[in-house]
Amino acid sequence: MIPHNQWAKALHQSARTQKPRDQFSTQHNYTLDDAYSIQHALIQERVGEGHSIVGVKMGFTSVAKMKQMGVEDMIIGQLTDDMQITRNTPLVRSKCIHPRAEPEIAFRLSQDITSPLSVDEALTVVDGVASAIEVIDSRYENFKFSLEDVVADNCSSCGFALGPWCEVPLGLNGLDMIQTFNNTIVAEGTSDAILDNPFEALAAATRLAHRYGLPLKKGMIVLAGAATAAHFIGASENVAVTVDGLGSAHFEVV
Repeated sequence: MIPHNQWAKALHQSARTQKPRDQFSTQHNYTLDDAYSIQHALIQERVGEGHSIVGVKMGFTSVAKMKQMGVEDMIIGQLTDDMQITRNTPLVRSKCIHPRAEPEIAFRLSQDITSPLSVDEALTVVDGVASAIEVIDSRYENFKFSLEDVVADNCSSCGFALGPWCEVPLGLNGLDMIQTFNNTIVAEGTSDAILDNPFEALAAATRLAHRYGLPLKKGMIVLAGAATAAHFIGASENVAVTVDGLGSAHFEVV
């Protein structure tokens, strides 16, 4: 039997001590269902510290991201309140292992979601859309992992920053997305890279959340997935993402 709680505690310890670990898959065979059970236990480690679940994030929703990580399946992870990066809580580089930033679009849910939704239905359950940056930081050595490993590690979730909430547009196709480090462009893409339509990612989030028992409550955030490959974060960076029509998200690295 896979020791779900034991593996979750090991991953949590790696995150809290900034010491990467070997992949579980190099020594053990385990299933995607096992991986999501480990992820649940991992999130409970954060809940036990007094943090709350504030949303979910989609992974591997762009061709660039799938190529970069060598996987083909969409995955879903969970966001807790201590992951949010703001003006008052910048990203502390020394608390990360090998962090990378990627440009995203965020949705805010207007109601509880209890079943999978179609794209058309998903359009009706959000009351805000925002530009966003996700920071990913695998707890595995050299940022290498299997599909099961990354899911167990909560899909490499580390932090996220949000731009201003905007009214929900009729469509989110063809929006230019530009990521900068210290005002220098490091990545350019469009919202079409997110499953050809970010609302498709939102619908997929409802399906995966339902399948794996993740909560989707009113006011929670859904990160739709990256539009470009992720870029490594060094020290003392100013990271920003601008999305046409949605403004900019940004944060400082200290």
